[in-house]
This record gives sequence, C-alpha cells and structure tokens, in this order.
Amino acid sequence: MRVLIVESDPNLGWLWKRHLERFSAEVRIARGQAEAVAFLEAQSVEVIVLDLVLEEGSAIAVADYASYRHPSTRVVFVTNTSFFSDGSIFQHIPNACAFLPSATPPEDLAAVVEHYGSTG
Repeated sequence: MRVLIVESDPNLGWLWKRHLERFSAEVRIARGQAEAVAFLEAQSVEVIVLDLVLEEGSAIAVADYASYRHPSTRVVFVTNTSFFSDGSIFQHIPNACAFLPSATPPEDLAAVVEHYGSTG
C-alpha cells in the first residue's frame, strides 16, 4: 500500500509515517499543496492522509487534483478545526473516505488508512 501524507507539521507527519510503516505501507510526506501535487503528477497512491488546514496551499485543491489524476485514490482528512464537522466534506470531495481529528491516536489513524488502502 502506497500512502502520501500531506501535513505542514513535520513532527506529526513523521509520527503518522512511522505508524503507517508498521502496516507495511510505503509512505511519502509532503508539507504543502505544491509538493503534494508534484508528487501526484509522477506517482499514484492508494490513500492520502491530508490535513485540512495546510500552511502552504489548499487541501481541497490537493484532494481535487488527486480525484482528477488518480480517481481511485482515497483521501483521509484530518483536522484540528471545526471546518466540515457537519460531514459536508463528503458532499464536496468525492474521494473523501474519512474525516478524523488530528488528535486521533496514530495507531487508529494507521488502521483507518490500512482499511481504505486495502479496499481500493
């Protein structure tokens, strides 16, 4: 399973990466929209773990690009805000499969990613 993490906080991205690698995932980290889109131009992944609020660029743009370029790629959104807490993200982003708080234990996040990555 190939996973792209798009997270501005390098410590959080690295923590998630280590837990995903325990599920035998091949994981790459991008810190913002430009880096994520550049990666997706050349590579495909089964799942993107995408922080809804990025320091550089737009998470929605990353998800939209992934949906266009790699329609089967699933997106697990994480956030520490109340944006889309009503579940409307699933109406706006067709490849969204989960919406979790950033504080979700990393082992639980890894289990969610493994589930969606293996059902692709």
